[in-house]
This record gives sequence, C-alpha cells and structure tokens, in this order.
Amino acid sequence: MKEGAKKAKSDEGIKHASLIKSKFTGKKVIPLKYKIRKHNGDTRIDEFLHTGIEGFDKLFDKEYGIPMGMSILVEGGAGSGKTVFCLAAVNGLCKQGKKCLYMSFEEPEERLMDHMSHFNWKVKDYIGSGLLRIQRFNTIDVSRSVEALLSEAKKELLIEVDPVLFPEDFKPDFVVIDSLTSIASAFSGHESRFRIYMEQLFRYLEKNKITNFLIREVSTPTHLGSSYKEEGEAVSFLSDGIIVLYNVIYNDGKRGSAIEVLKLRGTDFQKKIVKMDIVDKKGVIVHNDQILSKDQQKGFVLT
Repeated sequence: MKEGAKKAKSDEGIKHASLIKSKFTGKKVIPLKYKIRKHNGDTRIDEFLHTGIEGFDKLFDKEYGIPMGMSILVEGGAGSGKTVFCLAAVNGLCKQGKKCLYMSFEEPEERLMDHMSHFNWKVKDYIGSGLLRIQRFNTIDVSRSVEALLSEAKKELLIEVDPVLFPEDFKPDFVVIDSLTSIASAFSGHESRFRIYMEQLFRYLEKNKITNFLIREVSTPTHLGSSYKEEGEAVSFLSDGIIVLYNVIYNDGKRGSAIEVLKLRGTDFQKKIVKMDIVDKKGVIVHNDQILSKDQQKGFVLT
C-alpha cells in the first residue's frame, strides 16, 4: 500500500483491493476500499468495509462504506428490523471472507441461525469454515465484569480487566452486540456503573480496531425531538456513527420500513431517509434512490 500511496496524484484518491472470488457465491467481490489522503507531505490510508447489503453502501460518498474500526449504533423501535439488518451485514461480510462475531444478550443461537437460514444465507457454511461465531452471553456476567472494572479503578486489582467477553479462540474483524438495551437492564438503578462500562467497552473496541454494530432499542430517537432520556447519557456521544431504522405508517394505514445514516465520522454520507424492505427468502434491500416524501412522512411513527 505504501507504493500505491506514493503514486497518488491528488490529495485524495481511492485504491481498490484486488478482486477475490467468494467461495460461497462464486462471484468476485471487493473486500476492502482504501481512501488515500495526503496532508503536508504525510500520507494516510483509511480502510473501509462494504456491508454487502443491497443499496446500503451506496449511501456513502463514492460507496466507500463503513470506516474500519468504527463503533456504530444501530437503533430503532421494536420490529424495525435491527437484528435482521445486522445479520445481513454479517452475511455480506462473511461472503467476503471476513470473520464475524454475533454477541447475543437476548435471542438464543439457534433462533439467530434460523433467521439467517430463512433468507437463504449460508450460516452453517460460515460457521463450519470458521468465519462466523454466534454466541449468547449473560447480562449478569457483564454486571460482574463492571464490579471488577470498578475494583481495578480503585487499585484493588493488579490485573487488567476487559469489558467484553470475547471468545479467546476467535479474533473477529466485525462484531455485532445485541443489544445495549439488554446490557443496560443489568444496571437498572445504577446509571453511573453503566456509563463506566460503556466507556470501557468503546475504548476496548477502538484499541483493538474492531468494526462493530451495537444494537439499541429506543421508542423514539432523540433527534426527532422526543423527551426520551438516554440510558447512561453518553452512548450516542461515544459512538462513531448512528444508523437509524424506522417503522413507517403511511396515510393509507400500510406499514413499511426506512433507514437513515444519521452520523458517521470519517466519511461523507447522504443525509436522507430512504425506503428499506425486508424481503422473504432474500434479505434486506435499501432503496437508496427512494426518499420518503413529505406526504409519506405525515403519518410517520416509531414503535
């Protein structure tokens, strides 16, 4: 990459990784995109991941995708498609040969595997080849790790305590944590401890350069002007990006889904709410060219 960077003729360019043939689809894919930036004689190379979700990556400038190492909140109301959206990203990345870890604090592993099989995603092949690990965790274990973190802060422990329970035999490129809402429930009545945990979690993910989606259920996102009070008060601030999924009720009474990239550090993106479909036997389709019109948004609610 250093040689490629020296050949960059402009202050900003793009370099594609070599096309590779996916063992699961037989099609050639681009596993990474690189953004080369030059400033005061120094060269910086930023890496981006493509989720592989149809239409979604087109919401980003020049279709770069998600910057590597970012912590992205995926938030929305109940039934808005957060879990399926994240599983779709796992599917797209596994196709590219990326190792993915799905950490569930809610649904059992078998049910998540069934979700993926329903859309004809090759979950068993991914797991069998060592590309995917789906594992259920206990929120009680998380709360205990916080007690250890607090003890460490008081210099009562002489060892370093990690805020997450990653399997020691699996080093992922991409992680989904499902969900922060469940983790927060383990700290009911102890918001300061939840805040400490989240700060340590974000630092851990950043230090290890793990790109991740963190699912959070909210009745109404704060940017829509509601009085919703965020648990821990700092999760949105700590995150590098926010993807919002909406339940949409149209004027004729029909329900639909929509998606918006609300925030993302490190890259430009299209600021608009667009239609999203979850299609039986196929998966998630983002219609990046179908912006919700004012009339359609008139009956807009989040549940």
